[in-house]
This record gives sequence, structure tokens and C-alpha cells, in this order.
Amino acid sequence: MSQHHEHHHTHTANKKTLLISFIIITAYMIIEAIGGYVTNSLALLSDAGHMFSDSLSLGIALVAFMLSERAASYHKTYGNKRFEILATIVNGIALIGIALFIFYEAVERFFQPPEVESLGMLVISIIGLLVNVLVAWIMMRGGDTKDNLNMRGAFLHVISDMLGSVGAIVAALLMLAFGWVWADTVASVLVAALVLRSGWIVTKEALYILMEATPKNVDIHAVIQAIEDEEVVESIHDLHVWTITSGLNALSCHIVVHENMTIEESSALLHRIEHKLEHLHISHVTVQVESDQHPHKDSVLCTLEHTVTHMHMHQH
Repeated sequence: MSQHHEHHHTHTANKKTLLISFIIITAYMIIEAIGGYVTNSLALLSDAGHMFSDSLSLGIALVAFMLSERAASYHKTYGNKRFEILATIVNGIALIGIALFIFYEAVERFFQPPEVESLGMLVISIIGLLVNVLVAWIMMRGGDTKDNLNMRGAFLHVISDMLGSVGAIVAALLMLAFGWVWADTVASVLVAALVLRSGWIVTKEALYILMEATPKNVDIHAVIQAIEDEEVVESIHDLHVWTITSGLNALSCHIVVHENMTIEESSALLHRIEHKLEHLHISHVTVQVESDQHPHKDSVLCTLEHTVTHMHMHQH
């Protein structure tokens, strides 16, 4: 199966998984929010708030997958594939915001701990944990939670929410057994720390892609070696490797060949290079073939400053 067809198949599976997960999480979020309000538990309310972010996260991720399916146009030559990465950033920032809010609420409650209905909190927390385990299992079984950043961002929401439910269960048990009212506040702080960590991780990775950095699953030295191993390639310059969206890496470069090479020979060369690079996780390849009389610098990496200056000189 080619990378393109494999990406399409995974894309469809991710959408279906997200839709099922979204329905389950949203339904229970409403129950947990009401339960947190009735029992006066910050751990439950923070977990419900996190579940709201889960619901939002899954909804945004689902919309992003749908929007990213739109065909490319003259105005958007890559289509809307970057929507997935933008959705990941929104999810990451939402997680960070929720964590900071829980910290703020926890500080207030630490000095003035309210009465908490421990038994009701315990029951709702256990159901919440089971719901999260179910959704996490659905996402792991049906979606690409390893390589697709958008999917992984939504999955991390669910995992950290699962840990939040565990924290609420432990707090409820401690309050029932020993009357430790502060356990509710401590549990909510631990949840907030986990949420903050998840938010930071996915936001950082999404920003890494938006900065068009070299994909983490691509060995740039192996890529250069694969191209230079072709006997007719004398040198390579102006190399760029970046991620369009999760699972779709692109490359562009200039290669110097003998000036007597025919179009047919260069086509065969490009076909061989594309085949090699597909095995190195690069599915979209653009190669400019040049002779040794090319006007560019011989550096493997592109010098943008030189390019801008060069264009400015031509304009004058």
C-alpha cells in the first residue's frame, strides 16, 4: 500500500474513532459537571472541566480532519491539511488554560476547604474512570495515536483525564476513611500538573511543525546519502525537509548533474530518488535538476538571506 493510500485509510479510521469518542465523552461530561456541582467537589469539577476540554478537543480534531479533506486550490495549494496542526495548538493551549484555572481554584480551597459529598464523588469518579478507559481503548484500537499529532493531542486529553478520575477516586476514599478534606484539593492540583504537562507537549510539537523544522521521523543524513549515492548526482544544495501535516512529509532540493543528461535520463533519476525517499518517510518530493553552471551557492542547506539579496539586486 502506498503512503498516500495508507494516509487516506488512517485518516478515515481517525475520523470514525473521534466521532464515537466525542459522543461518549460529551455525554458523560454533562453528568460529571452536575455531579461535581451537587457534591461540591473541586476534583470532580476540575475533572469535568478537563472532560469539557476533551470534548472540545475531540470536536476540533474531528472538524480539522473534515476540513483537511478539502481539495487543494489556487489559493491554498496544499488544501487545508494544516488545520490538523492548528487544531493541535488550540487543544494544547486549552489544556494549559484549564490547568492554570484548576491551580487558581485549588489555592483558594486550600485555605478555605468546603464540605464535600465524598460518597457521591466516589461513585461519579469511578464511572468517569470507566468512561475514560473505554474511550482511550477505542482511540488506541481504531485511530493513529502514535504518528498523527492531531489524534495524539486528543488522545492525551483523554489519558490525562483518566488520571484525573483516578485522583478523584483516591481523594474520595481518603475523605471517607480519614476525613481528610484537603485530599480533594491535593488531587485537583495533581490533575492540573498532568494536564499542564500534556498541554505543553502537544503545543511544542505542533509549533515545531509550524516552524517547518525537520520531521523527527526523518534522518536528514540518510536522505542526503540516498540522493548522493546516485552516481550521476554531483552535488545537492538548497535542501528543505518539512511536515505538511502529521504523516505527510515533504522535501525539495536542487541536484547538480552532468550537463549532457537527457530529459528521459533525468526522469528516470527522479523516479529512483522518489522511491528511495518514500522508504525514508518522505511522500512529497520536488527536485530541481541543474548543471554545474547553476547560479546558487553550493551549500546543502538553503541560505535564504542570500536568496532575498539576490532577488533585491535583480529588481534594481
